Amino acid sequence: MRLSQKLILTPALQQAIKLLPMTTLELVEMLNQEVVENPMLEEVPDEELQQPETASPAEKSEEPPADAEKQDSWDDADYEYFFGDYLDDGYRARAPREVKELPPIENTLSTKSSLADHMMWQLSLQTKDDDPLVREIGAAIIGNLDDDGYLVASIEEIAAMGSWSLVEVERVLRVVQGFDPVGVAARGLQECLLLQIDHLGLNGTGSETIVREHLKLLQNHQGREIARRMDMSVEEIRHDIDVIRQLDPKPGSRYNPTSSQFVIPDVHVVKVEDRYVVVLNEDGMPRLRISPVYRRLLDKKSKNSEETRAYVKEKFRSALWLIKSVDQRQKTIFKVATSIITFQTEFLNRGIEHLRPLVLRDVANDIGMHESTVSRVVNNKYMHTPQGVFEMKYFFHSGISSVYGESVSSVTIKQRIRKIIEEENPDKPLSDSRIVRLLQDEGLVLARRTIAKYREELKIPTSSQRKVMF
Repeated sequence: MRLSQKLILTPALQQAIKLLPMTTLELVEMLNQEVVENPMLEEVPDEELQQPETASPAEKSEEPPADAEKQDSWDDADYEYFFGDYLDDGYRARAPREVKELPPIENTLSTKSSLADHMMWQLSLQTKDDDPLVREIGAAIIGNLDDDGYLVASIEEIAAMGSWSLVEVERVLRVVQGFDPVGVAARGLQECLLLQIDHLGLNGTGSETIVREHLKLLQNHQGREIARRMDMSVEEIRHDIDVIRQLDPKPGSRYNPTSSQFVIPDVHVVKVEDRYVVVLNEDGMPRLRISPVYRRLLDKKSKNSEETRAYVKEKFRSALWLIKSVDQRQKTIFKVATSIITFQTEFLNRGIEHLRPLVLRDVANDIGMHESTVSRVVNNKYMHTPQGVFEMKYFFHSGISSVYGESVSSVTIKQRIRKIIEEENPDKPLSDSRIVRLLQDEGLVLARRTIAKYREELKIPTSSQRKVMF
């Protein structure tokens, strides 16, 4: 035998940790599910949240006889469970939440057809009942199109899907390439542009020659080299290049639009007089309490069996843990958000250029919690600030020390790089080395590879790709 110390996660602690990384929607869904499964839990009616209780203690202590109480209470619960949607508001224990605003009419419309649906509809109009081969091969081709409308499978792979010949697959592919949108089912960018040029009747023009023979030079913005190889002047190929610019390199993307993602902030930051205050967004979150009806089943004076009392006691303990865990979660989010706005006051006042470096350890030490707890809290949580809506982990960034002894956030440096590139001369774009020297003049010493890394994260092309062709 030996004496030792070790950390044991109690069920209550495990539940509290599980609730921390949940989003508000996930938490609401989980609470509603717990209300259904645990009879000891019930949602506090809106009337009781708005109006204080006026009943005297004497009235609360008056109870009907045990037999009548047991029968009536369980009957009410059963009626509410099975027929709750049909009972009037005066009878139901839990009043329905009022729908403050109906969703916009755009949200009630049917979903848009995808690229595959649009193509299959055209295929059904193109083929005849006595031509099943075109329908089968066409469906295989359409099934191998990506979101941009490009064919991601080779002719050989499609032919092997149904033991078709390469000639048959090529023939059906040309049929599918004639569908709307123009340029669909191409096997590369060059073929996609050539299909669109052919549709516009521009075969034999300079635009076709540039796409067919000098596409790589065009992508590198080497207009003068293209003019030299075509034995033409720069002015003569300007119109041909303008035509190519009007073509769609991703014809299928219009049929696969990305749906808008709506974010519900978990925390609101409001300014009260000269300081910022954190307000938790608990709109839509149910307020839970222990059901007094089932709570009476634990009374020692009740005539319930020990088995019933043991079951109710277990559900009571589970409900109590859940309520405490939810309350602890809200308090932890409030502490973390308050600490963040304390560190980032300049950002709230003056914008992203004044975002200061911050790591999880700073907030953890400030509120007296572990870094892992702070990490769970800021995960999938959003904060509404005077500067906009941001994910809470957005405020955590490493810093770079300037020559003036200040620490500058990497986000601020990225914003400065973006602004420098936006203000550059399009005819002579700045190289990464030139941007390094400009930042050094401002007191920020960074390596060229760091600038290149930040530029790639901002999805900004290189200086040669940013250069205006003419």
